[in-house]
Amino acid sequence: MDNFCWYYLTNSGGLNTISPKSYHNKEGTDMKGWIIVTLVLLAIAAPGICMAQAPTTVADTKGFEPPKPKLEYLGRWSVDLIAPIWELGQTSDLGKRRIIPITGGKFEGPKIKGAILNNGADWQIVTKDGLAIIDTRYLLQTDDGALIYLQTKGYRYGPPDVMAKVAKGEVVDGNLYYFRLYMTFETSSPKYAWLNRAMAIAFAMRLGNAVVYDAYTF
Repeated sequence: MDNFCWYYLTNSGGLNTISPKSYHNKEGTDMKGWIIVTLVLLAIAAPGICMAQAPTTVADTKGFEPPKPKLEYLGRWSVDLIAPIWELGQTSDLGKRRIIPITGGKFEGPKIKGAILNNGADWQIVTKDGLAIIDTRYLLQTDDGALIYLQTKGYRYGPPDVMAKVAKGEVVDGNLYYFRLYMTFETSSPKYAWLNRAMAIAFAMRLGNAVVYDAYTF
């Protein structure tokens, strides 16, 4: 019997409410005897009742499977980072805070095209083991004038020798290290309202004073 059922039988006017003393010293002995017999029978039957009412934890998919990912190419982003980096140092136990201004750039894809405005930044943290935690917020302007707020989050890491080259601004094959982003959008433009519900991922590479990445919705 599970704990709930046993608690109910022993604490809700059940077995514990009828003591041997009350059984011998009060009137209505026959009635109390029948109550005890009834409660004993309930105690025997309760496990099956409680088990029947317990919710199942096994999902029945009825033969269906979760959808498989299908990536749709959104476009290529070229992000300029030509302003000095603000190094704040060790601001928390997580790592060193860096603010990397986003000074411009462009983006282009089958459904969207435009410029990256000079008003954003990457509020990045670098951990002691070299992991760069990306946290960017910046503004896009499409070629037809719509404004789109873009936020990305992600990680960049790799072998120390490879990351040392990246830090020096050398052009390094993006397949030699990990640089991935998750993208969300906000806009009031009816034409691009679909971006407000879009989830996108990007595969990126750092090239000196720029970041280039290809984005895909899914």
